[in-house]
Amino acid sequence: MNPLTYANRHPGAFPMSAAISPAADNAPAASPPAFGPFSLAGQTALITGGGTGLGLGIATCFVQAGARVVLVGRRAEVLQDAVRDLGPAATGIAHDITALDGARALLEQVTARVGEVSILVNNAGIHLKKTAVDTTPEEFNHVLQTHVTAAFSLTREVLPGMLSRGAGNILFTASMASLFGIPQVIAYAAAKSAYLGMVRTLATEVSPRGVRVNAIAPGWIESPMLRRAMAGDPARAQKILGRTPMNRFGQPEDIGWAAVYLCSPAARFITGAVLPVDGGVSIGF
Repeated sequence: MNPLTYANRHPGAFPMSAAISPAADNAPAASPPAFGPFSLAGQTALITGGGTGLGLGIATCFVQAGARVVLVGRRAEVLQDAVRDLGPAATGIAHDITALDGARALLEQVTARVGEVSILVNNAGIHLKKTAVDTTPEEFNHVLQTHVTAAFSLTREVLPGMLSRGAGNILFTASMASLFGIPQVIAYAAAKSAYLGMVRTLATEVSPRGVRVNAIAPGWIESPMLRRAMAGDPARAQKILGRTPMNRFGQPEDIGWAAVYLCSPAARFITGAVLPVDGGVSIGF
């Protein structure tokens, strides 16, 4: 399945926390291929922004590695399409993560339907392309609310269960904007840079108790968000490719397989790390 199939689905507004599943809630996932230390068999992953783009790429690879996945997003019809194609290992819940007081109820719903969350992927986000002067405080705060505050709120709810079990993985989708200056994305850059501090601080607090916290910093990956960012700006696209040694944009599965690695036993001694998956953009050539 190609996650980009869903890039052009029509958006819509749906009630918060509506559940979507193609099979009985407790139906077992199909037997995965043998992944050895890279297997996610027996794991349950909650992925925000999981219906399209990078989130769907991560979900696709997680399912192939043996995990159950719960996709969370605002657009129920997008989640329904993704769940249908991912198969019985996937469940979708329509929920707005910026409704911070709903984080606990979301986690309770997920736990009741599929069991304890062992992997949390904080992937949901929005993009705002404006200069600093043209960005209003309201717009700035909205971007931070979606990326930072909502991710913190959900992480805070998931952590007690992970800590009590002495195991778990929390993964943040960072960005090239976390690593170096990019014009016209002041709010987005602030939000993604905040992830780096969150990852490192959380890792120092919870890794002694068996919970690992890491981030992936994607380069420019084919996705609806990339298309919006590049809209009407061909020079920007050429500039990006001009500094990418692999001379192409990445695919959502490139991020997905990196996420599988970081959340698998193969990465058991990795925490507090930010892994660039960028075709070489960040090497500083």
